[in-house]
Amino acid sequence: MSQSTNIPTDRDGFRFRGGHVALDLTATLAARAKPQPRELLKEPADLLRWLDSAGLPARGATEADVQEARQLREAIYALALERITGIEAATARGMLNRIAAGAPALPQLEPDGSLVLNGSAAAMLSTVAREAIILLGAGPTIQIRQCEADGCSLLFVDSSRRGDRRWCSMAGCGNRAKLAEFRRRQRENQERAQ
Repeated sequence: MSQSTNIPTDRDGFRFRGGHVALDLTATLAARAKPQPRELLKEPADLLRWLDSAGLPARGATEADVQEARQLREAIYALALERITGIEAATARGMLNRIAAGAPALPQLEPDGSLVLNGSAAAMLSTVAREAIILLGAGPTIQIRQCEADGCSLLFVDSSRRGDRRWCSMAGCGNRAKLAEFRRRQRENQERAQ
């Protein structure tokens, strides 16, 4: 369930820059690293919109599903950080395993040969949790990173050839960081010239 490269990374008010649906769910708490993060999953309609944008259209959602999505999001985030930093997240592991144990969405083969998943929001969340377990359990062959841009905390799979990707998006955070570095060097050069 990794993200296709020709699908826009920003869809319907959500960011899909993680390269994996589980990491993309963690981006539903916008500005996580800032003093006042912004919750993007406020009500069932928001969850349905995110699921649809993620390619997991569900047949309805409840307030309980929204709470479950938030719990799953925070568990995935904590476990990804555990993998990056080594700081243990045992409670998060239990939460992830509990949600993954639910009934998953059912895959169906369409007449055109495409795969679709059918199920409720709870089934889609169980499927995302299972995908997260596969991703997080993959070991060192898959590198999960956190964006290095100031104020950005998005997680992503580093699939770069050299394994040295620093930003969630070159078009967004990467360009801003490179522009800031260029301006800093330009100021230093001007100060030296004076």
